[in-house]
Amino acid sequence: QVHLIQSEGGTVQSGGSLRLSCRITDDFEGCVAWFRRTPGNKPEGVASIDRYGGTTYEDTVKGRFTISQADDTTLMVHLDMTNLTSADTGVYFCTAGDKFGDCRGFGVGDFPNWGQGTQVTVTS
Repeated sequence: QVHLIQSEGGTVQSGGSLRLSCRITDDFEGCVAWFRRTPGNKPEGVASIDRYGGTTYEDTVKGRFTISQADDTTLMVHLDMTNLTSADTGVYFCTAGDKFGDCRGFGVGDFPNWGQGTQVTVTS
């Protein structure tokens, strides 16, 4: 079991920016991903990072979102979101895969560990 603690989200105007952070409190070297659940939809993966710093993004956030590690580990991961739109409104979850696993896409089943979720609201 891996424990994840997320920072709070917030409300921003369209075109604005927001940073989310996620801290893993256990020994962990695996894949960390951010998922979001938008109203009426299932959770979808938006960005992932592996222990080597390799990143993957969902198409709609490419060029706008950046996932990063605070150091050379995945124990603290940030998601910097820019040029936000109302379509980005939702609950964002930090998730972690197996303790020593690689990133293999955004299959929900590959991420058994989830943070508490945080609301991001983008207003027009």
